[in-house]
Amino acid sequence: MKESYSIFHVQGGLGKHIAATAVAKCIKNNYPDRKLIVVCVYQDVFINLPFVDRVYQLGNTSYFYQNYVENKDSLIFHNEPYFTTDHIHKKLPLIQTWCKMYQLEYKGETPEVIFNALQRKISKDVWVKNNKPVMVIHTNGGLISPDAKPYMWARDMPFDIAQQIVDKYHKKYTIYQATKKNSEKLVNAIPVQWDETTQLSTMEYLSLIIHSKKRILIDSCLQHAAAALELPSVVLWNGTSPKVFGYDIHNNIETEKPHNFKLPGSYLFDFDFMGAEHEYPFNEREDIFDIDQIIEAIENQ
Repeated sequence: MKESYSIFHVQGGLGKHIAATAVAKCIKNNYPDRKLIVVCVYQDVFINLPFVDRVYQLGNTSYFYQNYVENKDSLIFHNEPYFTTDHIHKKLPLIQTWCKMYQLEYKGETPEVIFNALQRKISKDVWVKNNKPVMVIHTNGGLISPDAKPYMWARDMPFDIAQQIVDKYHKKYTIYQATKKNSEKLVNAIPVQWDETTQLSTMEYLSLIIHSKKRILIDSCLQHAAAALELPSVVLWNGTSPKVFGYDIHNNIETEKPHNFKLPGSYLFDFDFMGAEHEYPFNEREDIFDIDQIIEAIENQ
């Protein structure tokens, strides 16, 4: 019998790739007889998934056309969900928008991150250092290049809020700060920097979540990973929306953005992921979140 294929192309950051695992699952559920071929940036995210047959890293696709496209029975899923009407108008969560764009029947598929037995063992040796439980606080996400902004207000956690959390819990927990090389480091927390200079693989970085007792996250890759691993977390939202990028499993704490401000640089979206400084809508950074509300959420996690 002649083989047939579904070819799913994924671009963007690590968080988007984790969300895309739900779309990959939906493609496979809609076309179960086709082999699912994924082409992406972070291939480690897809390799352990049982419903994915082959994974290729973007830019390393030798002979791909002749193997899967030329005179082959293949369906191509290579469109950008961010520029659909549903996403721009915040009508649906990203995953549902993505599936709708491809005219797939969506049946509640959620992201999956799977670690094999060896990855779990190795990761425990990396992250569990003493008898104290682990807390993860994700302060800075987004672009990981050396010239990336150290603080992108639309997504990153206000530093003063993060430090207050660490001050309260550092004696009870081993606290890891997921951050970037050029971002401000918290006192009494262990920085975890994942960039081109780190020795951590993608899966080693994500494995920090599976060994954590408490998680205070932002709109970035670790909140997607926590949802995929069914680990409820506290997630803080500055400029982006949990209705679009978040998950109901989390305790999503969203700021109330003022309405009397202008967005001169915005085109199809309100706030850019990068967080343009001239569009910062708040009077004082300290007023973005109520620290007591966050502490209560952490205690109830």
